[in-house]
Amino acid sequence: MSNYTKSTDFAAKDALASGNAGKIVKGTEIDTEFNNIATAVATKADLASPTFTGTPALPTGTTAVTQSTSDDSTKLATTAFVQDISDAIKSALYPVGSIYSNATSATNPGTLLGFGTWTAFGAGRVMVGLDAGNALFDTAEETGGSANATLPSHTHTATVTDPGHIHTFVFESGLAQSGSGRNGVGGTTPFSTNSQVTGISVSNSTEGSSSTNANYQPYITVYMWKRTA
Repeated sequence: MSNYTKSTDFAAKDALASGNAGKIVKGTEIDTEFNNIATAVATKADLASPTFTGTPALPTGTTAVTQSTSDDSTKLATTAFVQDISDAIKSALYPVGSIYSNATSATNPGTLLGFGTWTAFGAGRVMVGLDAGNALFDTAEETGGSANATLPSHTHTATVTDPGHIHTFVFESGLAQSGSGRNGVGGTTPFSTNSQVTGISVSNSTEGSSSTNANYQPYITVYMWKRTA
């Protein structure tokens, strides 16, 4: 297919009867036609390693435009095809339900990544892996815990049943008594001594404290988003 317009309809001339003056081809017609052909040939791309200028585009509707993103043939790819591939890769990395986090940017990932619908996620919470064997963590997006729940203040008490008692012990004095003492001269005299014990002393103690922000693990804050579509 040429991209030039013929200056002369030579087929029409050929159809004329012999001797018809219109059948004669003039030199200027040949020159014009040759120049048109030369220009058309010069502006065609080479088959081997062509170099394009301007903004080359494939015809709309060709298989190069509509081919599947899984096509690994040698067909030419348009920018539309490349964009489809890019979107497919990003969607594979972040399927619906994925969590995206960023330590510095609060911009919605739909703008940053150029695809998907995203909503802010997990404000003020840390994430924990699902554990089917623990009722606290057996459902996706289940929430729980408290930032301020600490050991409540309480007092330890004890009941004492011993009101007190007496310990008695006996010892003998080493002093001799004169005369005919109870135990005779030079004898010893026993003494009885009582010792009063007043009971067990018990002290009450108070443990625990209640305060805000006392229940947090070490943490670092980031922006988190969940892809919903």
